[in-house]
Parts: sequence; structure tokens; C-alpha cells
Amino acid sequence: MELHHDAVIYMDNNATTRIAPEVLEAMMPFLADYYGNPSSMHTFGGQVGQAVERARTQVANLLGAEPGEITFTSCGTESDSTAILSALQTFPEKRHIVTTRVEHPAVKNLCENLDRLTGHKHRVTRLKVDAEGMLDLDEYEEALTEDTAIVSVMWANNETGVIFPIARMAKMARERGILFHTDAVQAVGKVPISLRDLDVDFLSLSGHKLHAPKGVGVLYVRRGTMFVPFLTGGHQEKGRRGGTENVASIIALGKACDLAAERMEDENTRVRALRDKLEAGLLATVPRSMRNGHKTERLPNTSNVSFEFVEGEAILLHMNRHNICASSGSACTSGSLEPSHVLRAMGVPFTAAHGSIRFSLSSYNTEAEVDFVLAKMPGIIESLRQMSPFWKGN
Repeated sequence: MELHHDAVIYMDNNATTRIAPEVLEAMMPFLADYYGNPSSMHTFGGQVGQAVERARTQVANLLGAEPGEITFTSCGTESDSTAILSALQTFPEKRHIVTTRVEHPAVKNLCENLDRLTGHKHRVTRLKVDAEGMLDLDEYEEALTEDTAIVSVMWANNETGVIFPIARMAKMARERGILFHTDAVQAVGKVPISLRDLDVDFLSLSGHKLHAPKGVGVLYVRRGTMFVPFLTGGHQEKGRRGGTENVASIIALGKACDLAAERMEDENTRVRALRDKLEAGLLATVPRSMRNGHKTERLPNTSNVSFEFVEGEAILLHMNRHNICASSGSACTSGSLEPSHVLRAMGVPFTAAHGSIRFSLSSYNTEAEVDFVLAKMPGIIESLRQMSPFWKGN
């Protein structure tokens, strides 16, 4: 299949995804016709409330959880903050948090600013990663103490796609009576999850990472887990999150979760094969390029490749001229000229970390798009290297 000359080649799905047509169709009636408040006593509002509960069940089914364990939020960041701050308030005598050096800014920056946010003195242990982005479970075990209130470890890294051993880590925390939270924003819909079989207490997800709109998320709270709300107000979400529900987006998220379950096999077969073809082609045709992250313990859609001696921002600008969309790291940190904190933690050389590009595919990508990118990228890198004072054809 040939590409239209002005087609957008979108490979930045870890930043955000397109709203699936089926999802848009499901949410539209709740923007126009069914506009009642789901908390209202009348039938017009009550039917909206019933639709919200159906969406709650759809989310729970994808996660292998119970509907009563699902709380709707505005985004993954809110869910992360709610889980961590709830644990600190539940156990005010405990002042220790265990996390990693490669977390998303939603967790990373919260932990760095806890003094200002809570008025408490907290101690944070940030677990190291190796050159492939993997954690050392011996270091993790040593970090857990009687003073640890919560562990917060992402399920899969947003920049490299590296998957962490959440099942084992949650079990180790549970054995010591420590709450466990995972930011699963990038993992949900791409890898199978069954929370009934895990010792996870809190899990965060965000709708716009799985073809639902921006502005809706979920916090899973295991049944029986002590919980303190972040947003207090009305009785919505059984008192766990005040504020009138974002109904249309919640309906959309429910439908997106159904679609994610249907497309899981495609993500892990066809999309994975496209990712592998793209990555192998780049490494074979562009000298001094390298993959960042473990080769196999990765999300099926994500490839982070460094091109030495060039700037990621310059690469993206040249890619943009060909309507190719990718990222130089997390969309939440791309305004900074500093190299990725994830790649720094992995020990990626400075000359390579600055030239890293994250390609993140979805079920909407095609082989023709991959071929187009492979045809353009070697020339882009070569032209930029000719202007680089650090590149002498070495």
C-alpha cells in the first residue's frame, strides 16, 4: 500500500493516541443527548449513571479486577498522586518511599517535592537500573524497611518500553506489609494484566494512552486497602474522588478498554513485528546507532534508538518535514534541553543520550509507514552529522 504524499506517519503513541472511531461513536451521545448528571435522582440522570457503571465494569474486565475497585480520575498523574499521598496519610508514622530513578515525572517530581506538598520529612530510595534499563531485585529487597509506607514502580517505562517484574515486586512488598503502587499508564492494553492474581494495591492508567480522550484516567484500589481521597467534595465515586464525573470520556474509556482487549493479540504480534522491522532497519542502515532498553523485556510497540553526535530536537524537526511524528523522550519532559533522566540512569553516553528518538507504534500503523521511515531516516541522520562538530565520519 502506497502512502498519500501528505499522510501523517504517527509513531508517537506513548505520548498520546488517536481516539478510536468506535470510541468517538460511543461517547458522542453523552456530549449531546444524554447530558444528565449521573448523581441525579430522575430517570434522565439515572440512565447516565448506569452508563458510567457499565464503563466501570469494562475497565475492570480489562484489568482483571472488580468494578468496585475502579475509581475514575482526570488522568494518570492524578491517580499517581492520589495513591502515594493516600499511603502517606494512612501510615503517617512511616516516612519512607521506594521508587526508581526512571519513573515518569508524575511520580518522580511528586517524590522530589513531598516536603512542600505534605509538610513531612520523607526519605526516598530511588532504585538504580542497569545498562538495559532493568532493576536489581536484591537492591529492591534491601530497600524495604519497617519505615516504608509505599513502593511506587512503573509497570513499563514510557521512554524505553522496558517492563519491570511487578508481580514479584508487589509480592515482596506484601510480605512486609508495605503498600504497592504501579503506574501502568503505558502497559494497559499492551500487555495482559490480571490484578486478581497480583499483590498490587494501587494501579494508575490514563485513557489517552489507549485510544480514549485526554482528561480521563483510573485509579485501581484493591478491595480492603485503606484509602484517603485526594479530591474531597461530593459523594461521587463512593466518596473516593469528589467532582462531577467526566461522563462522555468515562464512556469512551470503557469502550477503549473493550477494544484494547480485542487488539491485545495484534499488539503483541503484528505491531511487535513492525516495531522489530523498524528497529532492525535503523540499526543496520545508520552507523553509530544503538537501541536503548532490554531487547525482549519491552512493550511490543516501543523502540528507543540513539543516533550519536546529533541532537534529538534537530532529528525531530527534519522528521517533521516528512510528516513523521516521534519523540525525543517523554512528552512531559520534552520542553527541557537536558538529556533524558531515564537514559542518564541507564548510563547511556552523553553523545548518544542527546540524540535519542522514541518510536511508539499502535495498531493503526502499517508496514508501508515503517518502510517510509526507514527510507528517510538514514539521510536525515547523515545530513545532520555533516553539520556536527563532533562527527568526522568516526
